Amino acid sequence: MLGALAACAGPSPEGTASGGARPPVEDIARRPAPPPAAAVAPPAPIARENALWQPAAWGELPGWASDSTLRAWPALLASCSAPAPGWGAACASARALAAPDEGRVRAWLESTLLPYRVGSLDGRTEGLATGYFEPLVPATRTRPSSRAVALHAPPADLASRKPWYTRAEIESLPAARQSLAGREIAWVTDPLDALLLQVQGSGRLALTDTPGPDGRPQLVRLAYAGHNDRPYQSVARWLVERGAFTLEQASWPAIRAWARANPSRVQEMLNANPRYVFFREEPLPDPTLGPRGAQGVPLTPGRSIAVDPQSIPYGTPVWLDTTEPLSAAPLRRLVMAQDTGSAIVGAVRADYFWGWGEAAEAQAGRMKQRVRMWALWPRS
Repeated sequence: MLGALAACAGPSPEGTASGGARPPVEDIARRPAPPPAAAVAPPAPIARENALWQPAAWGELPGWASDSTLRAWPALLASCSAPAPGWGAACASARALAAPDEGRVRAWLESTLLPYRVGSLDGRTEGLATGYFEPLVPATRTRPSSRAVALHAPPADLASRKPWYTRAEIESLPAARQSLAGREIAWVTDPLDALLLQVQGSGRLALTDTPGPDGRPQLVRLAYAGHNDRPYQSVARWLVERGAFTLEQASWPAIRAWARANPSRVQEMLNANPRYVFFREEPLPDPTLGPRGAQGVPLTPGRSIAVDPQSIPYGTPVWLDTTEPLSAAPLRRLVMAQDTGSAIVGAVRADYFWGWGEAAEAQAGRMKQRVRMWALWPRS
């Protein structure tokens, strides 16, 4: 404004800066004043079935400027292959982004999306972050011994009989065993390997009696195909309640150590979880891709989470503010809500996908951290 006033103060024989003639002063005085700029209404809270999102500013996201959002971009594009309602225009814009780099991706996120602090319906904005991974276990196509444990495809009467038999009934009732006869996908020698696959919901099998073209065990993937409609109960909590270890010490290595020390009680421990999971076999042409989550897209290690879909729709980018397992080191990054699980219930609840392999198993098994979450949603 000061610059414009200064420009008008002196003579200007050439008229306006664009070369046009300056109108007479009396004409300017008779013109109506331009209407005031329309005020931009602040974003409103978003109510979900099991959560309330409150509008936030980008500066409120702890560590937002430090994460490499470019590393989350492939996971976001994967979600755009099955976009959430309201994401059509944003996904089209994301797919059209030319030569994405760190600057362009961050600019796209901040111009296209708005952050919302995720809270429960009663106002709580802190919750729990756990971890999961894709196990890799040795298996065989043929039963190696009478003690081997089968991994089953869904029985034919699963849909018509609800709830289906419990885990203990599957072990003890002839009718349950008859329903599963011929449904064996593969066999494992360790019952805890079978439980691990069922708890994680998917996994990789190294078929030691079926070599691949290179002579190594053939790798196949087991994908989740349903369960017996029974409630999930944590065997770790069952062991904590019986004094095997403390809740802070609970992990898969601790569970396996207890099983080795108490072989006669392993089946009792397994039966404490009545839920039984069924699988379907899938080929594994690209071992660098993760399993498909509930959204139907492959999970990305370190950039995918499981959520309560009644709180956060699948395909939503989420900013996590938590810590590394058993540590105070910050774990703050952009992730995608692409999966769910029976134990993942509540507004501020995330299960962080660590990937596959021994390192992923170690991290996932120890992760029980406090978390805050921000959902990023299209401005439109």
